[in-house]
This record gives sequence, structure tokens and C-alpha cells, in this order.
Amino acid sequence: MESDSMVLPAFSSFGEKRAYVEELWSETGRAQCPVGVVCYRREEVCRLEWSGEVPLLRFAPLDGFSFINAAFSTRFGGVSQGCLGEMNLGFSRGVSQDVVGENFRIFCRAIGVDSGKLVLSDQVHDTRVKRVAGGEACGEEISKKLQGIDGLCTDVPGLCLATSYADCVPLLFVDPKHRAIASSHAGWRGTSAKMGARTVEEMVACFGSRPEDLVAVIGPSICRDCYEVDGEVVSAFEENYGREEMAEIAYPGQRPGKYQLDLWAANFLALKEAGIPPERIHVSGICTCCHPMLFYSHRASRGNRGNLNAFLAVRE
Repeated sequence: MESDSMVLPAFSSFGEKRAYVEELWSETGRAQCPVGVVCYRREEVCRLEWSGEVPLLRFAPLDGFSFINAAFSTRFGGVSQGCLGEMNLGFSRGVSQDVVGENFRIFCRAIGVDSGKLVLSDQVHDTRVKRVAGGEACGEEISKKLQGIDGLCTDVPGLCLATSYADCVPLLFVDPKHRAIASSHAGWRGTSAKMGARTVEEMVACFGSRPEDLVAVIGPSICRDCYEVDGEVVSAFEENYGREEMAEIAYPGQRPGKYQLDLWAANFLALKEAGIPPERIHVSGICTCCHPMLFYSHRASRGNRGNLNAFLAVRE
């Protein structure tokens, strides 16, 4: 059943829509870190840009790498309708594949990427990372060719890694020495199993990357204040994170037996442990659940939503 609260307003003009999106974006910058707890939002990582009528996010820490094309989608700029409006990039939401494919084509044109060279991940909340070289690309029909792959990496110019989210954590990696990239999806299961570290290991094995040379971005995803979990989830983290780390990852919730889980902190700590210098790990600090009219959020919509995507490519 469609939730009216997740349906975007009707706009009389593009100017009205743009003003609405700009106001939503301004709200994302007003988040404050709670007093007395560790906060990983230390910088302004994301900015909103427009390419024609398509709004998208760019990542400031990657601006210095001219060979990189990186972007993140919002809910706006596509042709989806209802609670999936407008830029749904998820094939599993019960809608026409043609509509989703058109959304991918629109977004790719907006960022200057060949949609035929998209490589789409297939999230199953695991830690498999695959090196791709071209055979996995979509071609004329925008569809997934991979199964059970939460992470992608490549050094092939022109290929665009596209990974999907709706509260889970985007992890983007750039190796400027080897001109290699990786993009991974980390929900709580992937984060507890240190998906970020697993991605670093794959880049080391595939490209000879050195962790100390990598730059990582932790993208828009659910924040600690919005993410209440039970003890079973916390126990999964305790298997792979130490006591001091857990003090930064899980906080007692307002209800008995519940906790507030900080996926940003957990991924930051895992990437630091994997050898990426802390100053080269950048946390967006943008919560998808706090801002469900700008971003799709599984928790805010109770599952009645579309999918966002991160796009990462080595320019040709």
C-alpha cells in the first residue's frame, strides 16, 4: 500500500521543484553531533549540483583527482512516480524495468557516463568484492549481470561502478597511484563483517594498491540517532570489533534491550584498521533517514521506497 507521506509534491514548474530540492538540501547541513559522544562528521564532504534538471551529489575529497567521475543520486530528476518518484534506481521495487532503465540513462547522461558501460552490483549483505573488466557491463539493456556481489572494483577507463542503497552505507575508494577504484555496499551485516577492509584487501590483491595511498568516502546513509537495533545485531559487531571500538559504535537506546548503532563510526574504524590514514577517510554526515523526501530511506518509509545509487568511474 502506497504511503502518501513518501509521495513527492506536484510541481507547477522546474523552478518550483529546484527551490524545493535546494531547501531540502539546506536542511541536511543543520545536523548537530550529540554532546559527549565521538562524532565523525568533521568536514563538508558532499555538495549538491545540477546537471540540467537532474540534481546530484558530488564528493569534495575526490575533486582533486581529475581522472575520477563520482556522483550520488537523490529522489529527483527521473520518471518514476508515486512513493518511488522520481529517480528510483532499484529493479526489485515491483516496477517496470523500462522505467528503471530510463532513470539510469537519464542519470548517466547527467554525469557524462555511457550507460552501456555501467556495471551494477547485486546486494545480498555479504562481503564479496569482484574485479570487473568490461564483460559485466550492461550494454544496450540496463540490467544486472552479476549475482550476490556487494562490492566492485576496476581500473578500466570508462567503466562505471553503480552500487545501490536506501539507508545502507556507500563505501567509495580511489587509488590515485594505480588509477583504480572500488565501490561497496555495507549494511549492518556487511559493516559488522568489515566490508570496507575486505574491499581494501581486494584492491591490494588486484592492483597492488597500498592502503596508505587510498582515499575513502563514507557516503549518505542512516545515522546513529535513526538506527535502533537489538542486542543480536550488537553481538554480531562484538565478534569483530574490540571493546573500545564498541564504545563508539553502539550506544544504549531509549528502550530496554535496544541500542543506537553508528555505522559511520564502525566503517571509519574498520577502514583505519585496514591501513587507510584517518585523514584520508571522509564521512559525508548526511542521513538518508533524517531526510526521506530528498533520499530514499528503507526505515523512514517502512520499505515502501526506491533505491539510490553511487556512481564511480575512471574517466576515459
